[in-house]
Amino acid sequence: MSKRSLSPPPSGGALIKKARATPPPSTQIAISNSSDDRNKGLIRTVQRTSNLEAPIVSLAGAHSAEILSCRFDPTGQNIAACSADRGISLWRTYAPNTNYALLSSHAKAPILDLQWSLSTQLLYSVSADHTLTMTDVTTGEKIRRIRAHREIINAVDRTMSAGAGVELVATGSDDGTVKIWEGGDDAKKHPVANFEIGCPVTAVAWGADGNTVYIGAIDNEIHVYDLRKQEEVYSLLGHTDTPTSLALSPDGNYLLSPSLSSQTLIHDIRPFSPSPTRIHRTLHGAPAGFENTLLRGAWSKDDGGRRVAVGGADRMVCIWEVETSKTLYKLPGHKGTVTAVDFHPKEPIILTGSKDGTMLLGEIEPSVAV
Repeated sequence: MSKRSLSPPPSGGALIKKARATPPPSTQIAISNSSDDRNKGLIRTVQRTSNLEAPIVSLAGAHSAEILSCRFDPTGQNIAACSADRGISLWRTYAPNTNYALLSSHAKAPILDLQWSLSTQLLYSVSADHTLTMTDVTTGEKIRRIRAHREIINAVDRTMSAGAGVELVATGSDDGTVKIWEGGDDAKKHPVANFEIGCPVTAVAWGADGNTVYIGAIDNEIHVYDLRKQEEVYSLLGHTDTPTSLALSPDGNYLLSPSLSSQTLIHDIRPFSPSPTRIHRTLHGAPAGFENTLLRGAWSKDDGGRRVAVGGADRMVCIWEVETSKTLYKLPGHKGTVTAVDFHPKEPIILTGSKDGTMLLGEIEPSVAV
């Protein structure tokens, strides 16, 4: 059997190296369209707007029950989620998106809300077993567990106290009270202040000054309390059903509140509001459903609060432009009610948690400055 002879070298004596095809830039993904025979070879590119591994990332497998709250940490590098399975999961935002901690049986009942600390490596969580828990996220260890209320605690928020440099934590409960606690490593077992609302509280949010507390309750009002005076200073009206959550805009001038009536309001909370009712915008498109779920809305942070988002019982997330009240997106993907929404602090990324026990990370178009 004779060997095949080698091909003769080129006449010039130099080897010719073929250049590789240039790969597409990392900020784009190529999608081939093969549904139509004529366009089989065509490739269109989608412009990427974030540093996520893919335009949509699913975070699943950690929880066996519905996710009730999920939030980015202040740096945007980590995500925490709490669930009705009594556990808290911690995830990386960027590839490889690992679920690096699962604090199972972290409470004796479903964990209803959580917040990252603004100044320390702590996570504040509240649950249906009437407790406020402070957890060190570096070790997963419970630093404090306070029996804070006599009934289910629905909401928690934190702020840096004006001037004192102390982190303050507010908790709102079905027992009709809102209590203010010292946060951080030196947290005390007794509240700093106690506000009697008189009916079950569904939502709490701090004002930008660190002294004002906004409280949503089942009387359909948002009560505004001053921590220094220890009394109610005024209330925001306009809802026809219970507000399900409260979120302060990045500039501290507006307050977002979805409600069980499927109507989402944005109140103007500046000291001198041009509107006598203080209602800045009324938004429609996120149905609350009949399950009376406390849906949690959020403001976009990368563009200074030009957009807001609320999940709905239609298994979608609705994103509106605040200035025009126009619906920008209706994002599908979940198999159950979308209970919680959060925006990334630095990039146009939205995080959603659902009753199907999963979370989705999705990038959206960056907001165009006017």
